[in-house]
Amino acid sequence: MTIQWFPGHMAKARREVTEKLKLVDIIFELVDARLPLSSRNPMIDEVVGQKVRLLILNKADMADEQETKRWISYFEEQGKRAIAINSLEGKGLQVVTKAAGELLSEKWERMAARGLKPRAIRAMIVGIPNVGKSTLINRLAKKNIAKTGNTPGVTKAQQWIKVGKELELLDTPGILWPKFEDQTVGYKLALTGAIKDTITNMEDLAVYGLHFLHEHYPARLQERYGLTEIDEDLVNVFDHIGKLRRTFAGGGEIDYDAVSELIVRDIRGQQLGRLSFDFVRSIAKENLAENT
Repeated sequence: MTIQWFPGHMAKARREVTEKLKLVDIIFELVDARLPLSSRNPMIDEVVGQKVRLLILNKADMADEQETKRWISYFEEQGKRAIAINSLEGKGLQVVTKAAGELLSEKWERMAARGLKPRAIRAMIVGIPNVGKSTLINRLAKKNIAKTGNTPGVTKAQQWIKVGKELELLDTPGILWPKFEDQTVGYKLALTGAIKDTITNMEDLAVYGLHFLHEHYPARLQERYGLTEIDEDLVNVFDHIGKLRRTFAGGGEIDYDAVSELIVRDIRGQQLGRLSFDFVRSIAKENLAENT
């Protein structure tokens, strides 16, 4: 399965982000804490350039807690300020404004030296679809201003939103990039819901998910499905899970489509616990391979 998704409104959003950069003080780059690297849009680096940026790892409640801590340390080592939040439940949000103020302290001092009065921080929120941008805005504003939805591509226009006296937010549509150089990134994004299910193959996603669990979270795989190995004949694996979870079609046959959806739904719904799909240790391995 080859995964690509770049609707026309995303190309337009990229142009609009570029045009609005001069209006904001800081960029809030929202990523999925479960895959902090794979959910970073490489186009954002090109578009944003040297603008001050705060990296926000959202959905931290769904990610492997220890791995999230490693990622924050990693980004800090790369010179990027990073924080972890759970916008759905409003956890960690007070850190957002505080961190933004710290990153902009020198700018505020320069403004004060020129006799300019303090004003609200103007921030632009950017990120891929379904990463929780609108939910974060609504939580910060303490009311439902931005449209939200558990499907990618809900926000399709920019809007300014005031958050008290300290912050003004410019919401933007989620932007994916035109081509995934590494199809594994596409699988991770699809498995976590950043890409519409209607353009993905659910069976392929389920198979990828099973192999991922076997490699990184084998105990969870065994606990949920009673699997210690992934049989090369995947029909046997699907038969096993189908019988275990009683996903039968007519005539008592296993409903393989239903099994695929069940596996993906279990992963997304935390039935296998908190999962991370990007690992800091993988970067070290990649760097080692490149240098040998």
